[in-house]
Amino acid sequence: MHTHSLHNWEHSHTFGQEHVKEAEKYTIIVICITALTMILEISTGILFGSMALLADGVHMGTHTLALGIAAFSYYYTRKYADDARFSFGTGKVNSMGGFSSALLLIVFAFALLWESIERLLTPVEILFNQAIVVAAAGLLINIICAWILSRPHAANRHSHHAHAGRHGHTHQDHNLKAAYLHVIADALTSVFALVALFSGKIWGFIWMDPLMGILGAIMVSRWAWRLLKETSGILLDCQAPDAIKAIVQNALEKNDDRISDLHIWTIGESLYAVNVSIVTNSPQSPVYYKELLSEYKEFAHITVEVEKCQ
Repeated sequence: MHTHSLHNWEHSHTFGQEHVKEAEKYTIIVICITALTMILEISTGILFGSMALLADGVHMGTHTLALGIAAFSYYYTRKYADDARFSFGTGKVNSMGGFSSALLLIVFAFALLWESIERLLTPVEILFNQAIVVAAAGLLINIICAWILSRPHAANRHSHHAHAGRHGHTHQDHNLKAAYLHVIADALTSVFALVALFSGKIWGFIWMDPLMGILGAIMVSRWAWRLLKETSGILLDCQAPDAIKAIVQNALEKNDDRISDLHIWTIGESLYAVNVSIVTNSPQSPVYYKELLSEYKEFAHITVEVEKCQ
Protein backbone atom coordinates (compact mmCIF):
# COMPACT_ATOMS: atom_id res chain seq x y z
CA MET A 1 0.00 0.00 0.00
CA HIS A 2 1.32 3.43 -0.94
CA THR A 3 1.85 5.95 1.83
CA HIS A 4 -0.34 8.59 0.18
CA SER A 5 -3.32 6.19 0.22
CA LEU A 6 -3.33 6.25 4.05
CA HIS A 7 -4.78 9.77 3.98
CA ASN A 8 -8.26 8.27 3.63
CA TRP A 9 -7.90 6.77 7.13
CA GLU A 10 -5.90 9.50 8.85
CA HIS A 11 -7.60 12.29 10.76
CA SER A 12 -6.70 15.34 12.83
CA HIS A 13 -6.42 15.12 16.61
CA THR A 14 -7.05 18.81 17.28
CA PHE A 15 -10.81 18.17 17.75
CA GLY A 16 -11.59 21.87 17.23
CA GLN A 17 -9.33 23.02 20.08
CA GLU A 18 -7.48 25.41 17.77
CA HIS A 19 -10.41 27.84 17.59
CA VAL A 20 -10.86 30.90 19.83
CA LYS A 21 -13.80 30.32 22.16
CA GLU A 22 -16.29 33.04 22.97
CA ALA A 23 -15.77 32.26 26.65
CA GLU A 24 -12.09 33.22 26.36
CA LYS A 25 -12.92 36.76 25.22
CA TYR A 26 -15.37 37.34 28.05
CA THR A 27 -12.93 35.86 30.56
CA ILE A 28 -10.28 38.44 29.65
CA ILE A 29 -12.81 41.28 30.10
CA VAL A 30 -13.77 39.99 33.54
CA ILE A 31 -10.09 39.64 34.54
CA CYS A 32 -9.52 43.35 33.98
CA ILE A 33 -12.62 44.31 35.98
CA THR A 34 -11.96 42.01 38.91
CA ALA A 35 -8.26 42.91 39.18
CA LEU A 36 -9.14 46.57 39.71
CA THR A 37 -11.87 45.65 42.21
CA MET A 38 -9.46 43.39 44.10
CA ILE A 39 -6.98 46.23 44.58
CA LEU A 40 -9.75 48.55 45.77
CA GLU A 41 -11.28 46.13 48.29
CA ILE A 42 -8.03 44.86 49.82
CA SER A 43 -6.59 48.34 50.26
CA THR A 44 -9.78 49.79 51.74
CA GLY A 45 -10.36 46.69 53.88
CA ILE A 46 -6.96 47.24 55.51
CA LEU A 47 -7.52 50.99 55.74
CA PHE A 48 -10.99 50.72 57.31
CA GLY A 49 -10.22 47.66 59.45
CA SER A 50 -12.98 45.45 57.98
CA MET A 51 -12.20 41.73 57.94
CA ALA A 52 -15.33 40.99 55.91
CA LEU A 53 -14.30 43.58 53.32
CA LEU A 54 -10.75 42.23 53.30
CA ALA A 55 -12.15 38.74 52.89
CA ASP A 56 -14.17 39.91 49.91
CA GLY A 57 -11.06 41.49 48.43
CA VAL A 58 -8.94 38.37 48.98
CA HIS A 59 -11.70 36.26 47.49
CA MET A 60 -11.76 38.63 44.53
CA GLY A 61 -8.01 38.14 44.27
CA THR A 62 -8.35 34.37 44.13
CA HIS A 63 -11.02 34.87 41.51
CA THR A 64 -8.66 37.06 39.45
CA LEU A 65 -5.92 34.45 39.73
CA ALA A 66 -8.31 31.65 38.77
CA LEU A 67 -9.51 33.64 35.76
CA GLY A 68 -5.89 34.26 34.80
CA ILE A 69 -5.24 30.52 34.83
CA ALA A 70 -8.38 30.00 32.77
CA ALA A 71 -7.29 32.57 30.18
CA PHE A 72 -3.82 31.01 29.95
CA SER A 73 -5.40 27.56 29.56
CA TYR A 74 -7.51 28.77 26.65
CA TYR A 75 -4.43 30.28 25.02
CA TYR A 76 -2.26 27.18 25.57
CA THR A 77 -5.02 24.91 24.27
CA ARG A 78 -5.21 26.87 21.03
CA LYS A 79 -1.48 27.31 20.51
CA TYR A 80 -0.60 23.63 20.90
CA ALA A 81 -3.79 22.08 19.54
CA ASP A 82 -1.95 20.42 16.63
CA ASP A 83 1.17 19.48 18.61
CA ALA A 84 1.89 15.79 17.96
CA ARG A 85 3.15 15.34 21.53
CA PHE A 86 -0.47 15.35 22.75
CA SER A 87 -2.03 11.99 21.87
CA PHE A 88 -5.62 13.29 21.96
CA GLY A 89 -5.09 17.01 21.53
CA THR A 90 -4.99 19.65 24.24
CA GLY A 91 -8.58 19.35 25.46
CA LYS A 92 -7.54 18.42 29.00
CA VAL A 93 -5.55 21.61 29.48
CA ASN A 94 -8.77 23.39 30.46
CA SER A 95 -9.46 20.78 33.13
CA MET A 96 -5.89 21.14 34.38
CA GLY A 97 -6.47 24.89 34.66
CA GLY A 98 -9.61 24.28 36.71
CA PHE A 99 -7.75 21.81 38.94
CA SER A 100 -4.91 24.30 39.54
CA SER A 101 -7.38 27.06 40.38
CA ALA A 102 -9.13 24.82 42.89
CA LEU A 103 -5.84 24.02 44.66
CA LEU A 104 -4.98 27.70 44.96
CA LEU A 105 -8.44 28.49 46.26
CA ILE A 106 -8.09 25.95 49.05
CA VAL A 107 -4.80 27.57 50.13
CA PHE A 108 -6.38 31.03 50.13
CA ALA A 109 -9.44 29.74 51.99
CA PHE A 110 -7.26 28.44 54.84
CA ALA A 111 -5.37 31.75 54.99
CA LEU A 112 -8.65 33.62 55.15
CA LEU A 113 -9.96 31.30 57.85
CA TRP A 114 -6.85 31.83 59.97
CA GLU A 115 -7.01 35.62 59.68
CA SER A 116 -10.74 35.66 60.49
CA ILE A 117 -10.22 33.60 63.66
CA GLU A 118 -7.49 36.01 64.76
CA ARG A 119 -9.83 38.96 64.21
CA LEU A 120 -12.58 37.14 66.11
CA LEU A 121 -10.28 36.73 69.11
CA THR A 122 -8.77 40.20 68.77
CA PRO A 123 -11.35 42.65 67.35
CA VAL A 124 -10.20 45.85 65.63
CA GLU A 125 -11.98 49.13 64.97
CA ILE A 126 -14.02 49.24 61.77
CA LEU A 127 -14.97 52.36 59.77
CA PHE A 128 -18.40 51.07 58.84
CA ASN A 129 -19.65 53.79 56.49
CA GLN A 130 -16.61 53.68 54.21
CA ALA A 131 -16.45 49.87 54.27
CA ILE A 132 -20.16 49.56 53.37
CA VAL A 133 -19.72 51.77 50.31
CA VAL A 134 -16.79 49.69 49.04
CA ALA A 135 -18.56 46.36 49.76
CA ALA A 136 -21.65 47.55 47.88
CA ALA A 137 -19.45 48.55 44.94
CA GLY A 138 -17.83 45.10 45.04
CA LEU A 139 -21.24 43.45 44.91
CA LEU A 140 -22.22 45.55 41.90
CA ILE A 141 -18.98 44.58 40.13
CA ASN A 142 -19.66 40.90 40.83
CA ILE A 143 -23.16 41.17 39.38
CA ILE A 144 -21.77 42.78 36.23
CA CYS A 145 -19.09 40.09 35.86
CA ALA A 146 -21.66 37.34 36.40
CA TRP A 147 -23.80 38.83 33.64
CA ILE A 148 -20.81 38.99 31.26
CA LEU A 149 -19.83 35.37 31.88
CA SER A 150 -23.44 34.17 31.81
CA ARG A 151 -23.60 34.80 28.06
CA PRO A 152 -21.27 31.97 26.94
CA HIS A 153 -22.27 29.95 30.05
CA ALA A 154 -25.96 30.11 29.15
CA ALA A 155 -25.21 29.34 25.51
CA ASN A 156 -23.25 26.23 26.49
CA ARG A 157 -25.92 25.16 28.96
CA HIS A 158 -28.67 25.56 26.35
CA SER A 159 -26.67 23.62 23.79
CA HIS A 160 -25.84 20.87 26.27
CA HIS A 161 -29.43 20.56 27.49
CA ALA A 162 -30.67 20.25 23.93
CA HIS A 163 -28.02 17.61 23.36
CA ALA A 164 -29.03 15.87 26.58
CA GLY A 165 -32.59 15.67 25.32
CA ARG A 166 -31.37 13.41 22.53
CA HIS A 167 -28.64 11.43 24.24
CA GLY A 168 -29.36 11.76 27.97
CA HIS A 169 -26.20 13.51 29.18
CA THR A 170 -24.53 16.93 29.41
CA HIS A 171 -21.02 18.38 29.09
CA GLN A 172 -19.31 21.48 30.38
CA ASP A 173 -16.29 23.71 29.93
CA HIS A 174 -14.57 23.50 33.32
CA ASN A 175 -12.70 26.75 32.67
CA LEU A 176 -15.96 28.57 32.06
CA LYS A 177 -17.67 26.82 34.94
CA ALA A 178 -14.83 27.76 37.30
CA ALA A 179 -15.01 31.39 36.23
CA TYR A 180 -18.80 31.63 36.40
CA LEU A 181 -19.22 29.86 39.74
CA HIS A 182 -16.38 31.85 41.22
CA VAL A 183 -18.09 35.12 40.28
CA ILE A 184 -21.30 33.87 41.89
CA ALA A 185 -19.34 32.92 45.02
CA ASP A 186 -17.76 36.39 45.02
CA ALA A 187 -21.21 37.96 44.90
CA LEU A 188 -22.31 35.89 47.90
CA THR A 189 -19.17 36.90 49.80
CA SER A 190 -19.98 40.54 49.10
CA VAL A 191 -23.44 39.95 50.52
CA PHE A 192 -21.83 38.41 53.63
CA ALA A 193 -19.63 41.49 53.99
CA LEU A 194 -22.61 43.85 53.77
CA VAL A 195 -24.59 41.83 56.32
CA ALA A 196 -21.63 41.91 58.73
CA LEU A 197 -21.00 45.61 58.29
CA PHE A 198 -24.64 46.64 58.72
CA SER A 199 -24.93 44.36 61.78
CA GLY A 200 -21.89 46.01 63.32
CA LYS A 201 -23.03 49.53 62.45
CA ILE A 202 -26.65 49.18 63.63
CA TRP A 203 -26.48 46.69 66.51
CA GLY A 204 -22.81 46.77 67.40
CA PHE A 205 -22.25 43.12 66.44
CA ILE A 206 -18.51 43.48 65.78
CA TRP A 207 -18.12 39.70 65.89
CA MET A 208 -20.26 39.39 62.75
CA ASP A 209 -17.43 40.74 60.61
CA PRO A 210 -14.87 37.96 61.25
CA LEU A 211 -17.73 35.43 61.36
CA MET A 212 -18.66 36.32 57.80
CA GLY A 213 -15.00 35.91 56.88
CA ILE A 214 -15.10 32.37 58.29
CA LEU A 215 -18.31 31.58 56.37
CA GLY A 216 -16.69 32.93 53.20
CA ALA A 217 -13.65 30.68 53.70
CA ILE A 218 -15.89 27.64 54.17
CA MET A 219 -17.86 28.48 51.05
CA VAL A 220 -14.72 28.89 48.93
CA SER A 221 -13.21 25.62 50.17
CA ARG A 222 -16.43 23.68 49.46
CA TRP A 223 -16.60 25.06 45.95
CA ALA A 224 -12.91 24.30 45.37
CA TRP A 225 -13.31 20.73 46.62
CA ARG A 226 -16.16 20.05 44.19
CA LEU A 227 -14.11 21.40 41.31
CA LEU A 228 -11.13 19.27 42.37
CA LYS A 229 -13.27 16.13 42.24
CA GLU A 230 -14.66 16.96 38.80
CA THR A 231 -11.37 17.87 37.15
CA SER A 232 -9.24 15.16 38.79
CA GLY A 233 -11.51 12.47 37.35
CA ILE A 234 -10.87 13.83 33.87
CA LEU A 235 -7.12 14.21 34.36
CA LEU A 236 -6.87 10.61 35.64
CA ASP A 237 -8.85 9.22 32.67
CA CYS A 238 -11.65 7.91 34.84
CA GLN A 239 -14.41 5.99 33.11
CA ALA A 240 -17.25 8.05 31.66
CA PRO A 241 -20.59 8.08 33.53
CA ASP A 242 -22.89 5.08 33.17
CA ALA A 243 -25.22 7.13 30.95
CA ILE A 244 -22.42 7.54 28.39
CA LYS A 245 -21.50 3.87 28.54
CA ALA A 246 -25.15 2.94 28.05
CA ILE A 247 -25.23 4.89 24.78
CA VAL A 248 -22.38 2.79 23.37
CA GLN A 249 -23.87 -0.46 24.66
CA ASN A 250 -27.31 0.26 23.21
CA ALA A 251 -25.82 1.24 19.86
CA LEU A 252 -23.44 -1.71 19.45
CA GLU A 253 -25.06 -4.67 21.22
CA LYS A 254 -27.42 -5.75 18.45
CA ASN A 255 -28.33 -9.31 17.48
CA ASP A 256 -25.60 -11.49 18.99
CA ASP A 257 -22.93 -8.75 19.18
CA ARG A 258 -21.71 -8.32 22.76
CA ILE A 259 -19.19 -5.91 24.28
CA SER A 260 -16.45 -7.73 26.16
CA ASP A 261 -14.36 -4.68 27.06
CA LEU A 262 -15.28 -0.99 27.06
CA HIS A 263 -13.26 2.09 28.01
CA ILE A 264 -14.60 5.63 27.58
CA TRP A 265 -12.77 8.67 28.89
CA THR A 266 -12.86 12.43 28.44
CA ILE A 267 -10.32 14.02 26.08
CA GLY A 268 -11.79 17.53 26.02
CA GLU A 269 -14.93 19.59 26.44
CA SER A 270 -17.86 17.50 25.13
CA LEU A 271 -15.41 14.97 23.67
CA TYR A 272 -14.76 11.33 24.52
CA ALA A 273 -12.40 8.61 23.32
CA VAL A 274 -13.95 5.14 23.01
CA ASN A 275 -12.02 1.87 23.06
CA VAL A 276 -14.33 -1.13 22.65
CA SER A 277 -13.92 -4.88 22.08
CA ILE A 278 -16.81 -6.81 20.53
CA VAL A 279 -17.37 -10.57 20.54
CA THR A 280 -19.83 -11.94 17.97
CA ASN A 281 -20.78 -14.99 15.92
CA SER A 282 -21.09 -12.83 12.80
CA PRO A 283 -18.20 -10.36 12.87
CA GLN A 284 -18.37 -7.18 10.81
CA SER A 285 -15.56 -4.79 9.97
CA PRO A 286 -14.61 -2.16 12.60
CA VAL A 287 -15.95 0.48 10.20
CA TYR A 288 -19.43 -1.04 10.54
CA TYR A 289 -19.43 -0.59 14.31
CA LYS A 290 -17.99 2.92 14.07
CA GLU A 291 -20.86 3.85 11.77
CA LEU A 292 -23.32 2.79 14.48
CA LEU A 293 -21.81 5.49 16.70
CA SER A 294 -21.41 8.13 13.98
CA GLU A 295 -24.44 10.18 15.08
CA TYR A 296 -22.84 10.82 18.48
CA LYS A 297 -20.39 13.60 17.62
CA GLU A 298 -18.98 13.67 21.15
CA PHE A 299 -17.25 10.33 20.47
CA ALA A 300 -14.32 12.00 18.73
CA HIS A 301 -11.90 9.05 18.70
CA ILE A 302 -13.21 5.48 18.37
CA THR A 303 -11.13 2.29 18.35
CA VAL A 304 -12.92 -1.01 17.70
CA GLU A 305 -11.63 -4.56 18.11
CA VAL A 306 -13.79 -7.41 16.77
CA GLU A 307 -13.38 -11.07 17.75
CA LYS A 308 -15.32 -14.07 16.47
CA CYS A 309 -16.99 -16.06 19.21
CA GLN A 310 -15.32 -19.48 19.52
